[in-house]
Amino acid sequence: MPTLTVVGSINADLAVHVQRHPNPGETLLGSGGSISPGGKGANQAVAAALQGVDVSFVGAVGEDAYAAAALALLEESGVNLAGVQRLEGSTGLAVITVAEDGENAIIVIPGANAKVDPAYVRKHAKTIEEADLLLLQGEIPADAFAQAVALASGRVVINLAPVVEVDAHALLQADPLMANEHEAGLILEQFGAEATGSPEALAQRLLDLGFASVVLTLGAQGALVADGQGLTPVASPKVDSVDTTGAGDAFAGACCAALLKGEDLRGAAAHAVRVAAYSVTGHGAQTSYPNQDQELPGQCV
Repeated sequence: MPTLTVVGSINADLAVHVQRHPNPGETLLGSGGSISPGGKGANQAVAAALQGVDVSFVGAVGEDAYAAAALALLEESGVNLAGVQRLEGSTGLAVITVAEDGENAIIVIPGANAKVDPAYVRKHAKTIEEADLLLLQGEIPADAFAQAVALASGRVVINLAPVVEVDAHALLQADPLMANEHEAGLILEQFGAEATGSPEALAQRLLDLGFASVVLTLGAQGALVADGQGLTPVASPKVDSVDTTGAGDAFAGACCAALLKGEDLRGAAAHAVRVAAYSVTGHGAQTSYPNQDQELPGQCV
C-alpha cells in the first residue's frame, strides 16, 4: 500500500463556544471548555488515515496531562506513531473560540512542537525517505521543515499554515502547494510578488513562481486547482455548517489520501471538498472527520 508520512504538530485543542467573537477588551460568557485532539499535522494525518491509507507521523508531545488526549485519535485511526516521542515540557495547545455562525478564532501555543528540530527529523529519516508522499504544514520550526523536504524521496505536499518564513527552495518542492486565499497572499509576499487579486490571479502567480501545482481552498465555494493543465474550479457540496475548525486539514489529509489511491489532482480535490464539507457539520477537528465508509455530501453549489 502507498504510504504517507506527516511531519508536523500535535496539539490538545481547548474549545470554547460563544454567540459571537469578542471585541478587543470585551468579556463574553461561553460554554464548552472541552479538550480534544488537534494540531494541523495530527489533524491531516487522522483525516488521511480515516480515508484508508497507511500513515506514519513524525512529531512530539510533552510529558503532561494533555499528551494522552492529543494522541487519542491518532492512535484510534491507526496512524503509526513510532516517530512520536514524549519530550520534557508541555504538549502543544490550541485555544479555539467558535461562534454560532461556525467561524472560529485560534491561538496556538507550540509546546513540544517547537522541539521538532532538524536533528529530531534526521532521527526519523527512514520514515520520511521511504514514504511515497510527505505532507508538511507550518507548525514546526522552519529549519526542521526544510530538513524534512531534503530527506524526501517521494512526492511532497505542503500546506503552509500558518504561513511562516521557510526556505524558498524547500517550499518550491510542493506538488501541490495547498493554501487558502489569505495564506496564498502571504506566500506571494515572501517571494516579493503581488499578493492581492482573485483566487485565479493568486494561483497563476504561484505557478509563475515555479510551483508545479497549486490548490487553493475557498471555504464554502470549494477549491481551485492550478497546474500545467490550467485552472479548474472544484465546487463544494452545500451543507449546514456548525463548526469550521479543522476543515482545511480535513481537505489536506483527504486530498493526499486520494492522490495515494491513484486519483489525479483534480479528482483528489473533488473528493477532498466533500470530506471537508462533511467535517463542518460536526464539532471539533479530528472528531468531525469521516471514515471511508461514511456517506459524504454530494450536492454541489
